[in-house]
Amino acid sequence: QVQLVESGGGLVQAGGSLRLSCAASGRTFSSYAMGWFRQAPGKEREFVAAINRSGGRSPYADSVKARFTISRDNAKNTVYLQMNSLKPEDTAVYYCAAKYTPITTMSSLIPSEYDYWGQGTQVTVSS
Repeated sequence: QVQLVESGGGLVQAGGSLRLSCAASGRTFSSYAMGWFRQAPGKEREFVAAINRSGGRSPYADSVKARFTISRDNAKNTVYLQMNSLKPEDTAVYYCAAKYTPITTMSSLIPSEYDYWGQGTQVTVSS
């Protein structure tokens, strides 16, 4: 069992930055590929970024490329999402997710492939 707790959300003006953190419980964090997803009101949950077990292979949604950066610190059992140049359309609840995989280089863009989810943190970007 893995528990995920997101933090770092809040209200920011357009053009600003936020850094989300997702702390994982347990001693096997390095066995999980991690992902960030978001869900805006009235919309389906969508992929934002993913990272494999070793911190490589980091695909991004086209809408956040060059603005968001995903990273992880396996020693701290934490995955991060640095969000720069925020736009009002980035407003959503942001979720981190963990996918168990024996393959070091594996990451996934598909929500249904993830095993554990956090409760989410609200990000609101004002214009």
